[in-house]
Amino acid sequence: MRLLLTGTSGWLGRFLAPRLRAGGHMVIGLDVAPGAETRIIGSVADRAVVERAFAEHAVEAVIHAGALHKPDIVRYPTQAFIDVNVTGTLNLLRAAAEAGHDRFVFTSTTSVMITDAIRAETGDAAAWLDESTGPLAPRNIYGVTKLAAEGLCRIYARDHGLACIVLRTARFFPEEDDTVRDLTGENMKANEFLNRRLTVEDAAEAHVMALGRAPAIGSGTYVISAPTPFSPSDARALRADAAAVVARYFPDAPELYTARGWRLPARIGRVYDGRLAERDLGFRARTDFACVLEAMRSGAPLPFAHDPSYGSAPWPSDRAIKTR
Repeated sequence: MRLLLTGTSGWLGRFLAPRLRAGGHMVIGLDVAPGAETRIIGSVADRAVVERAFAEHAVEAVIHAGALHKPDIVRYPTQAFIDVNVTGTLNLLRAAAEAGHDRFVFTSTTSVMITDAIRAETGDAAAWLDESTGPLAPRNIYGVTKLAAEGLCRIYARDHGLACIVLRTARFFPEEDDTVRDLTGENMKANEFLNRRLTVEDAAEAHVMALGRAPAIGSGTYVISAPTPFSPSDARALRADAAAVVARYFPDAPELYTARGWRLPARIGRVYDGRLAERDLGFRARTDFACVLEAMRSGAPLPFAHDPSYGSAPWPSDRAIKTR
């Protein structure tokens, strides 16, 4: 299949493009920045760029992974998020429908489920987040525009018969968190495999599975995260003393963490539940918290990427698409 993959110079695209080729697909990469996997330099916000890509490369399906992201809020105006995340998605959906495509995969984010109250962790129990979570009230322009793009996907599935799969991916970025500084980057990432992270390799695999299952499903939205060891019955205890809950599931975790000078989470305010993706897409992340502990026991490299110096390629000032 000839696939148009947006965001190929970003973190996900670098892993997803080779995985798609290994599956027998021809990948036409589109990104605002040059990269090893990018054939077309341009913005999805530019309808002419999208139409030219379809016309010149006989595109048969789309995986739309390019976007402006949360860290870009301090660098780019609100209008840029609307142009890229909303109008750019519409341009791709329109072209796919006109070409008679039978599948479209959209990379969304778990951020669309995070309200101000969930972010502040004001409740007495961890929030259990899955596809039924709502009402949705994203707390910033990134989440707002991604949720709007999800809505466009649903409209095109309903009105044009274009099978659209929306993947709300958990965290998989390699750089430091831009809001939390009280833990080392590797320690924080390891902790997040309990409730809100996956590897970039697993994120790529989820897209491959979604591409294959889209025609049979028709339209669907899925949380994509490493499987959590917890159950909803743990929600109150996770909010009160998460370290004790972790030790109950993994008795040697405190000792392994102490040996490395790390800290287990004192509280966990949210848990992502990806079981629907396992049922419908056949996707289950290979790397989970148990894998992290096994690497610590054996002395093997940690099974996730951590790169404090990572940064997306700089943008040309007159273009409006960002990739991760």
